[in-house]
Amino acid sequence: MTLRQKTAQLIEAAWFRNFIVGVIIFNAIILGMETSASIMAQVGPVIVLLDSVCLAIFVLELAAKLFAQRLAFFRSGWNLFDFVIVGVSLVPGNGGLSVLRALRILRVLRVISVVPSLRRVVEGFVTALPGMGSVFLLMGIVFYIGAVMATKLFGASFPEWFGTLGRSGYTLFQIMTLESWSMGIVRPVMDVYPYAWVFFVPFIMVTTFAVVNLLVGLIVNSMQDAHAEEGNAATDAYRDEVMRKLEAIEARLERRE
Repeated sequence: MTLRQKTAQLIEAAWFRNFIVGVIIFNAIILGMETSASIMAQVGPVIVLLDSVCLAIFVLELAAKLFAQRLAFFRSGWNLFDFVIVGVSLVPGNGGLSVLRALRILRVLRVISVVPSLRRVVEGFVTALPGMGSVFLLMGIVFYIGAVMATKLFGASFPEWFGTLGRSGYTLFQIMTLESWSMGIVRPVMDVYPYAWVFFVPFIMVTTFAVVNLLVGLIVNSMQDAHAEEGNAATDAYRDEVMRKLEAIEARLERRE
């Protein structure tokens, strides 16, 4: 077995994947500790050293993948994702690039590419994006109609909430999320306009309970499809392996005869 094959087996091993997940979680804790002035005052150099060790492990992992996969490394979206995340961490955080030090926490996102179940969630979300575009368009139309109506109906008495189209849109977004919508916005409006509920209740029913649940349904359906495809691929791979073994056994039997 060549060194390249051994390296490929190493990066695909379950224990190695679990080790990388552990390093990612440990690195997230270290980066969180860096935000504490008291902790940094006591053990700051140790934390910085441990962070550098974690980064070195990530770089070595990527180097191993590049060595084992060669150009195939760049054909995987998850590999490119890891490459960018680690690459940002390697950029010096001095001077005008000091903001990149804050971006080091993005390394935690690498757990998505390492854990298969999290990958399925993201892949399901990405697959649902085309269908979600139509739903977002529908929601945008509903919001625009609602914002125009709210501005004309309530803008004169409540200019801080409905004085302009933008303010109305933001207020309706708050209502859609159900954050202080009743006591904070709707009931004060109803004190001036008793029949305002005729506008707000249907808006909440359409946006919060219908459109948002439609988005959730699209994402869940895409995740199920991605999981089914992965299961089918695993089944096909197992079937192909069994067929190869049967063919090898048949070839041996023919040679003996």
